[in-house]
Amino acid sequence: MTESCDCSKCKQSLYGLKYILKDEEAYCTKCYEELFSHNCETCHKLIGCTSKDLSYDNRHWHSECFLCMECSRSLVDRPFATKNDLLMCTDCYCNKYSAKCKACLKTIVPGTKKMEHKGNSWHENCFTCNRCQQPIGTRNFVQKEGNNFCMPCYEKLFALQCVHCKKPITTGGVNYREQPWHKECFVCIGCKQQLAGQRFTSRDDFTYCLECFCNLFAKKCASCTTPISGLGGSKYISFEQRQWHTNCFNCRKCFVSLVGRGFLTSKDDILCPDCGRDI
Repeated sequence: MTESCDCSKCKQSLYGLKYILKDEEAYCTKCYEELFSHNCETCHKLIGCTSKDLSYDNRHWHSECFLCMECSRSLVDRPFATKNDLLMCTDCYCNKYSAKCKACLKTIVPGTKKMEHKGNSWHENCFTCNRCQQPIGTRNFVQKEGNNFCMPCYEKLFALQCVHCKKPITTGGVNYREQPWHKECFVCIGCKQQLAGQRFTSRDDFTYCLECFCNLFAKKCASCTTPISGLGGSKYISFEQRQWHTNCFNCRKCFVSLVGRGFLTSKDDILCPDCGRDI
C-alpha cells in the first residue's frame, strides 16, 4: 500500500473506502467533514459529504433547510432576498418591506426602477403628470395639493402671466400696480435698465428710471442747465418760469446763496441786493 492511498490527516488506509480529493490531497469522509464541512445556518448540524451544501454570503445551508423564513417555501433555484440576515422569497420580502406605489398602491418590486419624492414612491410608469398623464421621469415638476404636474402643464394651469410678454412667471417676478411682471420685463422704457429694486417713476403708464425721467421731462436749472428732478421731496427755486437747484440759486457776481433772501434780476442774472446796487 503506497502513501498516496492513506488519508492525509489520520493516515488511515483508504483502500476499499470512500474518500475525497481536495487540492490533490486524499481524505477519508470523516476527516474531510471535520476539516472542511460547514454547519447549517438553520439546523446548526454538519452538512455532510453526502448532502448538498448551499452557500450565500459566507453562510451555508442544507438544501432542505434553505427556506423562506416567512412562508417556509424552498428557495432552491428561486430568487430570494435577505433582511437582517434572514432569507425570504421575493414575494414575502416585497409584501413585508418593499415600498407601495402611491398611484396604483401595488408593491414596487426590488430591482425595478422607482421614483421617490418627499417620502412617497411610484412605479416609473405611474409617476405621471396629473394633467397630461405623460411620465415625468427625471424632468422638473411641481407638486400641488398632492398632485404632480410637469412644468408646461403647471404653467398653463397655475402660473401668473407677465403683463408684458404674456409668458408664465415661474420664479421670482415683480408686482406693480397689482399686475405681475418678469424681473427682466419690468424695465425703463427709455434705457431698458431693469427697475426691480431700483428707484423709478412712471408717466402715462410707462415706467422710467430716474435718470431717463429727468432727461426727458424734468425742468433744467437756469444756472447749471442739468435736470431738476423734484422727486423724493427734493427742493428747488422757481421764479418767472425759471427754476434753480437750491445750491445753484446764488448771486451771479459774489455767489452768495439767495435762498430765503431778497434778490434782484438783471436780464437772465440774479443778484443779491448789494451787487444789484452797482448796476
